[in-house]
Amino acid sequence: MEIQIADGIVRRVRGGQDAPLNPLSIQARTVANVLPLVCHRAGAKIVHNADANYTGIRFETPVGPVVLEMPNGDDPYRLVHEFIEPDANGRTEVELRRFPQIYKPAGIAFNTAEFLRSRGFLK
Repeated sequence: MEIQIADGIVRRVRGGQDAPLNPLSIQARTVANVLPLVCHRAGAKIVHNADANYTGIRFETPVGPVVLEMPNGDDPYRLVHEFIEPDANGRTEVELRRFPQIYKPAGIAFNTAEFLRSRGFLK
């Protein structure tokens, strides 16, 4: 499933009708197609967030949402834990890990799943 966030409004993206076809969204779909079953059980969704300026894969974990952000340019993949409420310092997210762009989609999917599973984000 894909969702799109723009101007604070969340809406579902339907298949090939209104789904974005930019390189980041294609990359997110490619990685999502090879995610292990444990990630799909965590409610993996592709998110196109215009407000926060990222496209990624969002996992609904017991401790809150975790997003694998697709890289822009030469930036690495980022795995970010988003907070539901800002913490004492006013942060709304914390970066958990970075993956270089040397991996193929299956490698990114495997690294993401293993990191989340080994740190207790996934059951």
